[in-house]
Amino acid sequence: MTEKEFKRRRAQLMRMMGAGSIAILPTAPVARRNRDANYHYRPDSDFYYLTGFAEPEAVAVLIPGRKQAEYILFCQERDPEKEMWDGPRAGQDGARERFGADDSFPIGDLDEILPRMLEQCERVYYAMGCDAEMDKRMSGWISGIRAKGRAGIQGPLEFIALDHYLHDMRLYKSRSEIKLMRDAAKISARAHRRAMQSCRPGMMEWQVEAELVHECAAAGARHQAYQAIVGGGANGCVLHYVENGEELRDGELLLIDAGCELGYYASDITRTFPVNGRFSAAQRALYDLVLKAQLAAIEKVKPGSHWNDPHLAAVRVITRGLVDLGILSGRVPTLIKQEAYKRFYMHRTGHWLGMDVHDVGDYMVDGSWRLLEPGMVLTIEPGIYIPAGSKGVARKWWNIGIRIEDDVVVTREGNEVLSKDAPKQADEIEALMQQALA
Repeated sequence: MTEKEFKRRRAQLMRMMGAGSIAILPTAPVARRNRDANYHYRPDSDFYYLTGFAEPEAVAVLIPGRKQAEYILFCQERDPEKEMWDGPRAGQDGARERFGADDSFPIGDLDEILPRMLEQCERVYYAMGCDAEMDKRMSGWISGIRAKGRAGIQGPLEFIALDHYLHDMRLYKSRSEIKLMRDAAKISARAHRRAMQSCRPGMMEWQVEAELVHECAAAGARHQAYQAIVGGGANGCVLHYVENGEELRDGELLLIDAGCELGYYASDITRTFPVNGRFSAAQRALYDLVLKAQLAAIEKVKPGSHWNDPHLAAVRVITRGLVDLGILSGRVPTLIKQEAYKRFYMHRTGHWLGMDVHDVGDYMVDGSWRLLEPGMVLTIEPGIYIPAGSKGVARKWWNIGIRIEDDVVVTREGNEVLSKDAPKQADEIEALMQQALA
């Protein structure tokens, strides 16, 4: 992502804010893993979206129309001794020269300088409730300003949820964003292919996870967008199973929900395949049903469809199929109205995708489902899950958990499946796995 793109985003947000406003965005704090070891640092998505700045301990301030500087970045000062241990910092000069800030101050001066900026503004754009420490400091700054009322200092009169405006911007991806997401999906698709080719009965779930992570890291995507789900057999029926610690057994399915992050953008792909490379008759019947539902849902991803259209398409196909297989009984319209399918398909068909794997953006606008528009990216991920002991369901269906998920961008003409390189036709999966066994 170029500095030109970050600058364009800041300009767009400031146009919406108007004169007399100030926006304040802190980045994410460093998270402690244990004792004196921290988790890998990742900046807050909103903060990075506007700044491209990946260091911790930073606050971005936007003041449209301010003569001295519209974009101010508070960040860590250069410190040769600390940089020797933790790596180089941009410092104030780097914030201006490399990251496009009009001005920059040490983060330690925030409490002294920012209140003076607040005094001169009428409206504050800020995401309250996202950072408890910053909320506390903000409250103190405002209280201090209001205490100066007798001196003629009025300060802000209005607080506005910054995330409402910023998240709507993030919902529409630019060409460069879509390219990053396409590249991330291609890497993750190769990782899923590698998992299929390496899988054998007797392996541990975590060994297959290691194959996924290796393929992504070798391609430059060093971090996963979320904790991978690698669930064999009954574990595939647990929607957010992340233990990945059991043995893979002959005759069972393996459900993998995994995707890398590339350039701070997520991919999110799910594939389900037989551990031994061959679907049983029952597994194939349910797999083909889920795939049929997914393809029907993807057809609904196009400009003018509303957010719920893909889900409704998947529900109709799954309900009809479960009746045909004898797993549900009754009239399809009645079963859909009663939501009988939820016993086996209990989640939605997708979510927004972007910098966050469950990305920002409203799903409903003024009480109605949002219309899909070019540049929006979403997942399509129907599934069927039948755990052991399911009352009234034949044993041949037990412990079958299937989900098929792709990343889809809305285009002017319809859609593009970013993750199309990950095999999902049953015959293609079997052929790939059998080839690896040869």
